[in-house]
Amino acid sequence: MGKVIFDNSMSLDGFVAGPNDSPENPMGDGGMRLFNWYSSGDTEIPLPGTDMVFKVSRASAELLQEEWSKLGAMVAGRRMFDIAGAWGGNPPGGGNCFIITHNPPSEWIYKGSPFTFVTDGIESAIRQAQQAAGGKNVGVSSASIMQQCLKAGLLDEIHIDLTPVLLGGGVRLFDNLGAMPVDLELVRVVQGVGVIHLKYRVVK
Repeated sequence: MGKVIFDNSMSLDGFVAGPNDSPENPMGDGGMRLFNWYSSGDTEIPLPGTDMVFKVSRASAELLQEEWSKLGAMVAGRRMFDIAGAWGGNPPGGGNCFIITHNPPSEWIYKGSPFTFVTDGIESAIRQAQQAAGGKNVGVSSASIMQQCLKAGLLDEIHIDLTPVLLGGGVRLFDNLGAMPVDLELVRVVQGVGVIHLKYRVVK
């Protein structure tokens, strides 16, 4: 069985989006600075499942290609789903996408929909995603879903794309983790252009 991983760009002061994020302002005020490294290099790499093409450093491209090839399914929350505009019906990664929600949107419930809506919690969503991933990894998206996975003991790895910016406010990645400390083991560091890729194993 594959791993359950979280991968996201983060500011040096710990934010994954700026203040006032919304469907009209998806990354919040100033939050797009977190992704400047997507166009900071000369190596093209297409994002599976979308028509987006990044131009990053060769080191970043090799890392992304390796990680994306291992991805079999994604789990996200309803708020991210709404802010992203359902990714235009093309969830990033190109695999199965599971959305945790209390109120599934009827317009996306049909045979062949790219989304499966899970109404019975994080454990069920991860279990279903693992079954659909066919032995590949499950990617966890959004800070709130990562926090739920971490508290439930479901997360195996945290991948941080650390960017040289201080946002000063917004959506903090490591909020709401409870009182118990979480031990991490640093297993990989890759220096890109405009980003440092950090890979941690969650010690269980």
